[in-house]
Amino acid sequence: MAFYKWKDLEGELITPKYSTAFGPSVKGEKVEVGLLKFPPNTEAKTHAHPNEQFMIVLKGRAKWIVGDEEKILGPGEFVYDPPNVPHSIEVLDEGLEVINVKDIVKGFSVKHARWEDEE
Repeated sequence: MAFYKWKDLEGELITPKYSTAFGPSVKGEKVEVGLLKFPPNTEAKTHAHPNEQFMIVLKGRAKWIVGDEEKILGPGEFVYDPPNVPHSIEVLDEGLEVINVKDIVKGFSVKHARWEDEE
């Protein structure tokens, strides 16, 4: 299938062990793209994965920590998470909606992110 509408795709809780992100995503051969929503005052715990990832803010604001860098982003801004660099998100009061883009790493599921080994 080549054409999609976000509203026609089924959403899911993406990685419930570390994040409140919910929404639909589409996987190609090399890239995954999702429309994710985070409820107000929630978070994505610090984690790392071999995928590189971009998150483009459509609505709301959040504080990102990527490695040693920290910044609050809002609509029109985006963040790059390099492979294997710890990162986290603190969603601010109004909630957050992002386009999430990451490469697909063969044999890796986000469910195997580093933070799971610490539990």
